[in-house]
Amino acid sequence: MAQKNGVSALGLQRVLGLKSYETAWAWMHKLRRAMVVPNRDVLSGVVEVDETYVGGISRGNAGRSSDKLGVMFAAEMVTARKLGRVRLEPTPTGGLALIEFTQRVVAPASKVRTDGARELRRLSGLGYDHTYFTQLGSSVPAHVDLPGVHMVASLLKRWLTGTLHYGASSDHLAYYLDEFVFRFNRRTAASRGLLFYRLLEQAVNTGPQPLSDLIVGAQFD
Repeated sequence: MAQKNGVSALGLQRVLGLKSYETAWAWMHKLRRAMVVPNRDVLSGVVEVDETYVGGISRGNAGRSSDKLGVMFAAEMVTARKLGRVRLEPTPTGGLALIEFTQRVVAPASKVRTDGARELRRLSGLGYDHTYFTQLGSSVPAHVDLPGVHMVASLLKRWLTGTLHYGASSDHLAYYLDEFVFRFNRRTAASRGLLFYRLLEQAVNTGPQPLSDLIVGAQFD
């Protein structure tokens, strides 16, 4: 976990010389469940909010599938080119998912920037200073209006494929996103060893996660 870009369960098995892939996989997932600090601070200032889709795995299908999994994300913009903290969550069903996500992770009165989706225009009536950019018919590319969220989406997809080497299943996607957020928000930390120590502290205060609870449908990602 001290490695900058993370490691897959298979990589952890090789590094530690574990005989069982199952053991390495379980360790990884137990640590991921300790990566979110309860009552963490919400985002504030200028925050971009959007949704993207990542490649997923469908249970019952052999190998990778073409199914896509929705991911909601919010990114603080410290300057026009500098990102602050981020928050990511899987997209649930329901037309107001992004509205509810914003209310959970962004402080009221913040300056929220989104695309021009009609349902998102409700944000201005919910205590946010909302600016939206309509892409339909616009000559300005989306990544110019909303550079932060597009950068985060690109980094997430690269991390999922480059580090984990496979699409994430919907069963465990939330925990992969927690790991990505944990690493991203601590990307400038001077001591990566100290980060691992803090993670172990959080793990001690996290409830037990038996292997039977971690395995969904008797399958591993």
